[in-house]
Amino acid sequence: MPRPPGPAAARQSGLREANLGLVVRTVCAAPEPLSRAGVAAATSMTRSTVSRLVDELVAAGVLDELDQPATAGPGRPATPLAAGRRLAGLGLQVDVGRLAVRVLDLRGGVLAEEVEEVALAGSDPAPTLGRLAASSRRVLRALPDGTTVVGAGLALPGIVDAGRGRLLRAPNLGWSDVDVLPLLPVDARAGLPLRVDNEATLGARAVAEPAPGRVGPVADFLYLSGEVGIGGAVVVDGRVVGGRHGWAGEVGHVCVDPEGPPCRCGSTGCLELYAGRVALLSAAGLDAGATTRDLLSRSRSGDATALAALARAARALGVALAGVVNVLDVPAIVLGGHLGQVAELLRADLEAALRRRVLSARWVVPEVLTAPDDSAPGATGAALAALAPLLDDPLRALARRADGTPSAPTP
Repeated sequence: MPRPPGPAAARQSGLREANLGLVVRTVCAAPEPLSRAGVAAATSMTRSTVSRLVDELVAAGVLDELDQPATAGPGRPATPLAAGRRLAGLGLQVDVGRLAVRVLDLRGGVLAEEVEEVALAGSDPAPTLGRLAASSRRVLRALPDGTTVVGAGLALPGIVDAGRGRLLRAPNLGWSDVDVLPLLPVDARAGLPLRVDNEATLGARAVAEPAPGRVGPVADFLYLSGEVGIGGAVVVDGRVVGGRHGWAGEVGHVCVDPEGPPCRCGSTGCLELYAGRVALLSAAGLDAGATTRDLLSRSRSGDATALAALARAARALGVALAGVVNVLDVPAIVLGGHLGQVAELLRADLEAALRRRVLSARWVVPEVLTAPDDSAPGATGAALAALAPLLDDPLRALARRADGTPSAPTP
């Protein structure tokens, strides 16, 4: 029976693992492609060590060597490095108004995707997730040859038990206590375990980390995911703060008027009843088939009903968000989904409400920002989360390549 590795071998293995991760994170975080020499300078490792590690990572597909730039001077130009495009993360999303499947490479590029706008309020979980599985299979078949999917995640609205892969409650979908994993066959998730999380949590990740290992423009913020309802997530130092059970951020169900209308969650006067997409369109006098563009058009033309609906939403947002800022001291609010689309019309009233209600606003007024335009930010965040382990443990990628794990399925 072979002996286990001794302490010295274990330390050496741990050092190599840490150095591989450091090289990958350094390349991914760089705003411009680095050469081996650039990585060595940034990490304080020797050039020979970096060169050896980079060779391993390039062979595994974790890093790519880019074309050398043209140079008129003497000497061989340095070879730029970038995150690899052969390793990818699969992100799935179910929301009240859409199904989405998106595959991202390590540079954050979309390799293939399918986003379907569909009304899912009151739907049955089994056929809905079956429909998502069919979409995922099509997307996986469309991946470039040689792509290896290394992780998979699913974004769901509502209260999610990530550890068990269960959706506990999604009031706007009408789903409760759904065991998700058996309803998404293994082939629809590239033969991989599936990480299930809240869609706003994952959408916030997409803002904090626009590409794997790349730091976003703001490190501390409250993210609002605007859909039929309103989800939320708090990000501190670039990381989502999920709370003890991972359920933090349900801003849409913060009460802004105890005497207000009843909410599907069982409470009354919740924020999403004033600023959710359906509520906002209805208050503006638009029917259920209208879009946010219709609301923008009416508002810009001076329609009094539309402008009143937006002012009402801004006041409700101001009440709810000021409470969050007073408790958590976050310096920025990022509006996503339909709230991002109407942010220009909400901003003045919302900022005025925050200045009035936030205790510290005399010194620092919370900034109101707009999230990047993304039809399925939860799917993006799920794919980013699926790729995250490679940044810390690229040996996993080396092992997968070595053991012959299959690449993207062929049609």
